[in-house]
Amino acid sequence: MTSINPATVSVVVIAYNDAGLVGEAVSSALDQGPVVDEIIAVNDASSDDTGRVLDELAARHPRLKVLHRTENSGGCGTPRNDGIAAATAPYVLFLDSDDVLPPGAADALVRAAERHRAPVTVGACVRRELPQHQDVPWVPGLYTPGDVIERPADRPELVRDTLCVNKLYARAFLDEHDIRFPDGRFVYEDFVFTARVLAAAPRVAVIDDLVYVWHVRRSAAQVSISLDREDVANWLSRIEAHRTAARTLAAASPALGHACQVKFLEYDLRMYLRELGDDPDYQAAWWTATRDYLDGFTDAVVEAAGAHARWIVRLLRATPKPPADVERLTRFAAEPPRLLPPYASTPEGLPVWSEELPVELDGMATLPTGELPVTVDARPSGTAGLRIRVHDMYGRLAAAGPRTAWLDFQARSGGEPVLGEPVELTPATDGDGWTAELPFRLTALAEAGRRRGGRGMQAWGVRIGVRCADGSSLVIPPRPLDDLLRRRALPSSRYGVLLAQPYRTAAGSLGVRLAPGAFGAMSLVRNRLGRVRAGLRSS
Repeated sequence: MTSINPATVSVVVIAYNDAGLVGEAVSSALDQGPVVDEIIAVNDASSDDTGRVLDELAARHPRLKVLHRTENSGGCGTPRNDGIAAATAPYVLFLDSDDVLPPGAADALVRAAERHRAPVTVGACVRRELPQHQDVPWVPGLYTPGDVIERPADRPELVRDTLCVNKLYARAFLDEHDIRFPDGRFVYEDFVFTARVLAAAPRVAVIDDLVYVWHVRRSAAQVSISLDREDVANWLSRIEAHRTAARTLAAASPALGHACQVKFLEYDLRMYLRELGDDPDYQAAWWTATRDYLDGFTDAVVEAAGAHARWIVRLLRATPKPPADVERLTRFAAEPPRLLPPYASTPEGLPVWSEELPVELDGMATLPTGELPVTVDARPSGTAGLRIRVHDMYGRLAAAGPRTAWLDFQARSGGEPVLGEPVELTPATDGDGWTAELPFRLTALAEAGRRRGGRGMQAWGVRIGVRCADGSSLVIPPRPLDDLLRRRALPSSRYGVLLAQPYRTAAGSLGVRLAPGAFGAMSLVRNRLGRVRAGLRSS
């Protein structure tokens, strides 16, 4: 491709045992055009063919320089530091061996860096779920394209972006402030590197171009460090990285240090809690480690967190071991949160977590309707419908006046949702919330998926929208009751047969896989076999 910028970028690619993917990563860097002066690939003592693949690429592409480490570093920080030390261009860009740079990323970043004389320039990043190719934006809404942030302390929320790969760095800035990654086996090294960058108070330029595609392969035989959460050691590593980052930021700016701790409560804590699983030994170890770390958080930090995170912290502090309703707590930590019934109150009518753990849910009365952790139950109604029950919460939803509900289908591959027709909600006969019968038109949904190019198995997330008399609304993933989770073979004039498999997601919500016709049925079988094989590999 052509470039309007001179050769000003060193792309540092780190690789370990990634022979099958590193070529695609390097090619994406080469395809940036002449703005990239050199690609420095650091082979971290791989035991597979990664080194050979890189050497063969280097023989064909003079811009590619390969560094072979003789001993594995145990992490990502040391090879990145090796790359920085070897870099000769004015700017540095980082790339992992299983990810890619979109076309034009380096050009767009350099253009903004030069225009605004910014030591750090940031662009958009997506997490691309493979093989579905579903793109999830990273920290959406955090940055304003075209913005120039003079001092990170003026925008403390920047601590929420812990990635190093979606940014361009002036090498002189990194050298002047001696900013490097933690060496050795330090997991979540991005946290510390990013904290050191923000603490050095650089001007930050923001662009709206997509500059990084982070590939997420959850079924891989060896998942990435950030996805390997079955061992409590991963959580301990994250705590240590966060502790180091928070101290670094607080020393430079109390506002940044404060924001970093609030971010931990609102994001990291909830993410790991919702994936707590059902292993009692892991639960106990995680609970103890988390309580120990939270002991160092001030009341001011806890009070600054959102209501849902605040309640979780108080529950953790209230009991030395996981409560009997720990699964209810994991569902509450989901995104969006859901608080499953029953709902307990004090004699004075204040909402509390449960009768066994009367932790006050303060602020419930003032939460906007759309932020209420409402639960919607779903069960089958006939052959092509859902019967839903929308639970009230301490009278909060009743005050808003629920009127209608509709189905909201989101394709796992991305795109605009498919919406069903609104149906009137009616008060439940037993007084517990509201009910409705929603048509579940699976053939029309399958056709919508086919129009988007899906010939095989389709996966859809299911949500329930609720609109209230006061104009407020909320969208909630329903909780599927067990009798809903049965495979159905539906006759279809278009496909002959349509296989539908409702399922419960990891967050306890409802999803549905559709297999239209024979081709789709084979895709559904292959998908199921793939999940079984992945489970066997991880067992």
